[in-house]
Amino acid sequence: MGKTAVIFPGQGSQYPGMGKDFFEEFEVARQTYELAGTAAGLDVKTLCFTENEKLNQTEYTQIAMLATEVAMFEVAESLGLQADAFAGLSLGEYAALAAAGVMAPVDYFRIIRRRGILMQEAYPVGGGMMAVLGLSGDQVEAAIHGSKAEIANYNCPGQIVITGELTAIEEARDELQKAGAKRCIPLNVSGPFHSSLLAESGAALRKELEGVNLENPAIPYVTNVDASYVTDKSRVKDLLARQICSSVRWQQSMERMIADGFDTFVEIGPGKTLKGFLRKIDPSVTCHSIGTVEEMRQVLEQLKQEKA
Repeated sequence: MGKTAVIFPGQGSQYPGMGKDFFEEFEVARQTYELAGTAAGLDVKTLCFTENEKLNQTEYTQIAMLATEVAMFEVAESLGLQADAFAGLSLGEYAALAAAGVMAPVDYFRIIRRRGILMQEAYPVGGGMMAVLGLSGDQVEAAIHGSKAEIANYNCPGQIVITGELTAIEEARDELQKAGAKRCIPLNVSGPFHSSLLAESGAALRKELEGVNLENPAIPYVTNVDASYVTDKSRVKDLLARQICSSVRWQQSMERMIADGFDTFVEIGPGKTLKGFLRKIDPSVTCHSIGTVEEMRQVLEQLKQEKA
């Protein structure tokens, strides 16, 4: 029998009302949202459950997404969900840390709040990101070689995200189109995330992490930075600092896990972005998505039947 991984999405899949059904039905979810709000000094419930402009602003999106993903996971875990490893895309890696028991809950909510602010303020003008469709990671690397554009995300075959100064991204677009890119789509983000331009933010986050007590992961998680398993707490702080300003190697992470016998993935959080990526990375694996209470119940029943 293969292994099961729980995976958590990153910024971009948030929507007003996410997690509200978990909050209304489960006490553990209510406690999670309350703790997130206290740790971040924000009304996280209102941020997540109502129409508001802040939800799509990085400094608020990150705490909202993390609170929602952790609440959903804790409910699913309390009802029997088990995992052999975790992974999360960008801010989703913090949900993986939470699930693996690396930090005390108040710390990961406090740190993600600071991370969101640091990333929001790091490069206020002149930076951005662009999704490149139809090329492999190698092809994008070759096309932007020598430019100031960098790869932010290796999401899946045919979907790579580049990052950097807007002028560098625009210049790279021409080379990418010459290389055969089907589309180059500017992303609605507030900065050049996962680029070397955020090195100072990474260093500032590393300082924020200094006083945080860590535990070895109870269950391994796979890091975005180099697609390796993290089992030793001594690696965590440096990896989280590097993650802000280095490429998210999501495709490589999934390929590593699949090669190691993971054949069932459970995406927990708003949307079904990671399920879509997995279909392109390896359509032979199974991926379930949990974004609502109803979906959670269906997925837990399916997993029960699959393991029977």
